[in-house]
Amino acid sequence: MQPEEQKSTIEQEEFLEKLDEVSAASAAFQAGAEGEGTEVMPSLEDMLKKAELAAQEHHDAWLRAKADADNIRKRTQVEIANAHKFAVEGFSSELLAVKDSLEAALKVETADLASMKSGIELTLKQLVAVFEKFNLSEIDPMGEKFDPHKHQAISMVEADVEPNTVVGVLQKGYLLHDRVLRPALVMVAKAKES
Repeated sequence: MQPEEQKSTIEQEEFLEKLDEVSAASAAFQAGAEGEGTEVMPSLEDMLKKAELAAQEHHDAWLRAKADADNIRKRTQVEIANAHKFAVEGFSSELLAVKDSLEAALKVETADLASMKSGIELTLKQLVAVFEKFNLSEIDPMGEKFDPHKHQAISMVEADVEPNTVVGVLQKGYLLHDRVLRPALVMVAKAKES
């Protein structure tokens, strides 16, 4: 049962209890309570007005609670939308340094092959560090058993290894935590024909 329904049910029960009290008081009044010192019972109209006021207060409280729940729901939807929209913000900001390094390498006019190679190696190290920071890991299955969940077989070749062993990696795959972002493209050994 949802909070609004539960609150509404409680309000209805309280209203019914007050109505029972009114009925009991009315019955006692009509029976003619005798004796001195007994309190004079309020009229039925007064008791009905009192019950209506209580019901109105409960209704107003219920409306306020409903409005609060609607506001919380809307605020949560906005927060979820923002979380989806900006989820890669940290990853993106880390990649900016890698892009800056690549742009700096392209601006060098008198670079020789050795300096370009060392610059590319340093940039690759930066990129690998970003991948590690965000739990993005390589799938390089050379020599491993073929796993259809992490590998995509491109071809099968005869080889001197056990069948279904990866004998060539055409493209590395990648995992984000434990989820495969891209399977590794592999060549798999098949049994030799006799």
